[in-house]
This record gives sequence, C-alpha cells and structure tokens, in this order.
Amino acid sequence: MDIERENIRNLMMAALDGECSKSECRQLDEALAANAELRHEWGELQKVKEVTNTMNVSKAPDQVWQEYWGSVYAQLERGVAWILISLGTIVLISWGVWDVIQELSADANVPSLVKYALSALAIGVVVLAVSVIREKLFVRKSDPYKDIER
Repeated sequence: MDIERENIRNLMMAALDGECSKSECRQLDEALAANAELRHEWGELQKVKEVTNTMNVSKAPDQVWQEYWGSVYAQLERGVAWILISLGTIVLISWGVWDVIQELSADANVPSLVKYALSALAIGVVVLAVSVIREKLFVRKSDPYKDIER
C-alpha cells in the first residue's frame, strides 16, 4: 500500500506540473475518488501551487545592491592583492636564496645534484612559508573561536 501511495503522490506532483498523461490523470482521479485523505492532500498541494504561482518577488532596495557589489569588489580586490603579495614575496625571497645558491655553485667541491636539491628545497620552503603565513592570517580573521578564553 505504501508503494501505491507513493506512486499516487508522484502522480500528484506530475499533475501539478502539467506533466501527467491521460492514463495517469485517470489513475489519479480514481485514487482521489476512493480516498478522502488523498483528496485533502491534493487540495492542499493545489493551494500551495496557486500561492507559489501568484507570489511576487520584491526587488531589493538600491542600497542593498550597492552594499552587495561593494563587498564583492572588496573581496575580489583583496584576493588579487593577496595573490600579488604572495607572488612578490616568493620571487624576492627566491632571488635572495638563488644568490646564496650561486655562491655555493661557484664552489667546485659541491656536486651538481646537491646544488639542484638545495635549490628545490629552498624554493619549496619559501613557497610553503608564504602559504602558511597567508593561511594563518586568513584563519585568524575568520576563526569563530578566537575570542573564546579557556
């Protein structure tokens, strides 16, 4: 009986959306005629459909839109700024590390593999450091527990 009732509810939804075939509409009509509870539910669904069809969405005031676009612009602006700061920091620190590595590479006693590994390690540390610092600053701003004292 539950499966049949679920099928009738699906037919109700299809009928409300105008997607019911003639045979399905006949099946729905028969089920509604035989069950007062389903008729009541069908009536409630029709009321909801009528209300949602006649609803008007109110337009937000201009001030709300100005605040919204201002915040979107500010977020975009700050995101671009963080990207540029991160890239600049990575490039400058990497350049400094590169100078140190060049000094080491002038030393003939240090193997090439060690020089390349040292370069990769230094650049990786710089990128990771900038990433961690940026993440810590971001999390500190939005941490919901930052004002809680233990």
